[in-house]
Amino acid sequence: MDALLEFAGNYWWLVFVFGGSIGGVAKGISAANQRRAERRQERFRIKQETKVAVAQANARQYKDRQAQKRDIAGALDEHRQTDARWFAYETDLVTLLDYPMMIDLREPLTVEFHKTKRRADLLKPDDPDALLDDLDAQAEYRDAVHAYAIAFDVAETEAKRRRHGGFDPREQERLTRAQHLLRLAFDDGATAQERQAAYKRARKELDGLIVMPQIGLQRLEAQIAGQLERGMSEP
Repeated sequence: MDALLEFAGNYWWLVFVFGGSIGGVAKGISAANQRRAERRQERFRIKQETKVAVAQANARQYKDRQAQKRDIAGALDEHRQTDARWFAYETDLVTLLDYPMMIDLREPLTVEFHKTKRRADLLKPDDPDALLDDLDAQAEYRDAVHAYAIAFDVAETEAKRRRHGGFDPREQERLTRAQHLLRLAFDDGATAQERQAAYKRARKELDGLIVMPQIGLQRLEAQIAGQLERGMSEP
């Protein structure tokens, strides 16, 4: 230590010779350190901004998928509601004969209703999530359901307005007789033989006039068959 102090005391004048160089080196080192610090700060800023951007993108995607799910659920609900309205006609043959235009395929409005129903049924997804992120498929299904619901409304309104008006007097008489016979066929108070005979006569009255929905006919036949089985099992 004493030697170092002695050297500095004897050669202090070297500071004037190398002072500028030493200062330049010091400034360079300081500048380099500053640049490294700035780069570290920049990398940190970019990293943080990337995290924020990813989080925001994920949030937007989540909100978008939730909106899609609501849209798909809305279309499915409209589809179910329209199906339920039609099912009420399919299973109530007596009421259906009040508004036979609903199954009269000679009528363009009826044809359009059944055509749009088939299309909506065809596009209905087995799994609603299968439509997620496929905006074209979502729009196609949603539009098909809207068309189905509208076509049903139009056909039902016209059928209720017209009732038997689209049929000539003789056809109207056949419809009325068939309606009375179906009431008897559905009557649990009638005997099994009466119900079965009424059902057969109703089918004969309607033959060539209108085609009754298979669901309603199967339901009626099952009721009649059940009563026949009960009657045969009784002593």
